[in-house]
Amino acid sequence: MSTSERHFSLPYIRESVLPTPFCPGCGNGIIMNIFLKAVKDLGHDDLSKFAFVSGIGCASWAISPHFLADTLHTTHGRALAFATGLKAARPELKIVVISGDGDLAAIGGNHLIHAARRNIDMTVICSNNYVYGMTGGQVGPTTFSGDRTTTSPYGNPERPFDLARLVAAAGANYVARWTTAHPIQASRAIRKALQRKGFTFVEILSQCPTAYGRRVKMPNPVDMIEWFKKLPVRKSDSPVEYKVPTKEGQDLGEFADREEPEFIDSLKQMAAGAGGETR
Repeated sequence: MSTSERHFSLPYIRESVLPTPFCPGCGNGIIMNIFLKAVKDLGHDDLSKFAFVSGIGCASWAISPHFLADTLHTTHGRALAFATGLKAARPELKIVVISGDGDLAAIGGNHLIHAARRNIDMTVICSNNYVYGMTGGQVGPTTFSGDRTTTSPYGNPERPFDLARLVAAAGANYVARWTTAHPIQASRAIRKALQRKGFTFVEILSQCPTAYGRRVKMPNPVDMIEWFKKLPVRKSDSPVEYKVPTKEGQDLGEFADREEPEFIDSLKQMAAGAGGETR
């Protein structure tokens, strides 16, 4: 294959581990592509200025072992805790967390809201497929009410989180939600998130025909992508009031875009004001 025919993402990944381990029709490969397109558009020839952190789950495999970069593959739900420590120790690095809705919003939900509250400088990309995909299709914090899963065979009695609104309300500087059917918009959002200081969060709705689709009578990934295409796009100046997500009404777009003080900068200012002494 000539240089001109090589895919743009190849300088950023370990070709020896291809093909990916994802199920046919999975959206995580699309999310990898979306992210790396944003990195390329920002002018990065490699990933040497980045450090990546993931938890446990299908989406975590988007980073390790694929990215040609320094990565931390952490315990379930603790990606943001590790990422916070990494940012504090190496503030010059751009910290990126890529993980799933179960890892980030269920067992890791407490870390998610507090990382956003602290507004610590990192970018979090959440692959939301509405279910625990890797461990067998159990109900998760974003599973829609009424959905049948392996642990809700008669339908999910719980209400799901609206992750974009949750993180925006917790204090993140930038929050957006798109889908794998909106790769251009999603890549632009990631590009903006990587440039913005503070906590930034991009939720990408992703098809999982294996663990989710076949249980909600949508086993064809094309059907799931067509569903994503019909979701409404909110106006950027619309109020961000909380509402329970539904399959038809889960809106897309930007939910927060602000310039609030970042955690590490605030620590440095406190240290400078105290004469550099720890009290």
